[in-house]
Amino acid sequence: MKINLMTFNIQHGFDHRTKAGINLPLMAETIKKCGGEIVGLNEVRGESDHPEYTAQAAFLAEQLGYEYYFAPALILAGPYGNALLSKYPILKAEVFPIEDPPVKDENAYYETRCILKALIGIPSLKEGLTVFVSHFGLAKAEERNAVKKICELLKDVSGPCVFMGDLNMEPHDEILKPVYEILKDTAVLFDKPKLSFPSNNPRVKIDYIFVDKNMEVLSADIPEIVASDHRPHIATIDL
Repeated sequence: MKINLMTFNIQHGFDHRTKAGINLPLMAETIKKCGGEIVGLNEVRGESDHPEYTAQAAFLAEQLGYEYYFAPALILAGPYGNALLSKYPILKAEVFPIEDPPVKDENAYYETRCILKALIGIPSLKEGLTVFVSHFGLAKAEERNAVKKICELLKDVSGPCVFMGDLNMEPHDEILKPVYEILKDTAVLFDKPKLSFPSNNPRVKIDYIFVDKNMEVLSADIPEIVASDHRPHIATIDL
């Protein structure tokens, strides 16, 4: 059974084509264009009294006819964090906070982060598919804590799993090495090096779809699409 995975940092739906503000229909259109069936989202706003904080994950799910789960990492003007959209049933979902560093570098930007873990019901998989979605920090201490946490969670999974998101690190970063020891990066199937940020003139690859090392990956790509400030990353797996 083929499944189309997608990771997409939507920057709260801000339209980077026109710079005219939030455009959630554009984000939904981008997901449709990419064929994403299980979609990890970063920088998603939740509903609050602030007029620009709406239930963004719910809106996108409704546009696509998908199920969703929103995982707030912190409160800004409203809830803010990651989300999962799925064509297939979300059987269970939970949020794991990433520990903030006790000592912070005054020259680095910090933001509390989290990891979304969900069990997706897939007809061909009796145990389902475990999916992790996260958005790692910019400071090295944050990134180390994030890698430690995701590796702990990955080691507790007995069935097939996927991990995707904006990790704010390039593939050669030593901090990411423990993740590569557990999973494989679908980017190995790129026909040439492809970058994801910024979307209009990308300079780095910081968005990832990792899968089990024994999972068959049929294709992977970072399409040249400008919608958010990140390009989407897609991969097709065979379950």
